[in-house]
Amino acid sequence: MKLVGSLTSPYVRKARIVLAEKKIDYEFVLDSPWLDGTGVPDLNPLGKIPVLVLDDDTRLFDSRVIVEYLDGMAPNNKLLPSTARERALVKRWEALADGMTDAAVAIVLESRRPAGEQNAGWMERQRGKIIRALAALADDLGDNLWCHGNSISLADIAVGCALGYLDFRMADIDWRSSHANLAKLQEKLMHRASFTDTVPRE
Repeated sequence: MKLVGSLTSPYVRKARIVLAEKKIDYEFVLDSPWLDGTGVPDLNPLGKIPVLVLDDDTRLFDSRVIVEYLDGMAPNNKLLPSTARERALVKRWEALADGMTDAAVAIVLESRRPAGEQNAGWMERQRGKIIRALAALADDLGDNLWCHGNSISLADIAVGCALGYLDFRMADIDWRSSHANLAKLQEKLMHRASFTDTVPRE
């Protein structure tokens, strides 16, 4: 089994963390759709990472599909609940965290365009999504030790990757000062090898 992706993508990081938490062996193939000569479009017609290539050459893409598959392939360290409602609640955390990441990625890509072509109003709308998402995540977390239940779940992994991406690409957003509970959660997650080994880097 191969995971295709980059060292900077928060979506690839989410898959790598789940693979580590589940103790699943795999080959990590470095590739990015932004590189000349990339092979990503040959694996995923949408040209996005991560892509999980199974042993029978089946290709899975979209991080949410990949991590749900990975959680189901091994019974250890379950990251998604089995009941429909609890599972949906964890996936809701993931959707909010991923949506916040989507907005951050959109800002990063827009900021790389020539200055005269950037849409400042559009970037500000994306920033508003991030600020609202942070507030919602903090409100939902409250005084709980974990996002859902009594141990780490996919909810915590998704939130941790989203916060890590803000640190990596949008350090001007001082989310720790405004949301101490998220800062405490992130600090706890960063004591896990799955998180420290996958910190995004150029």
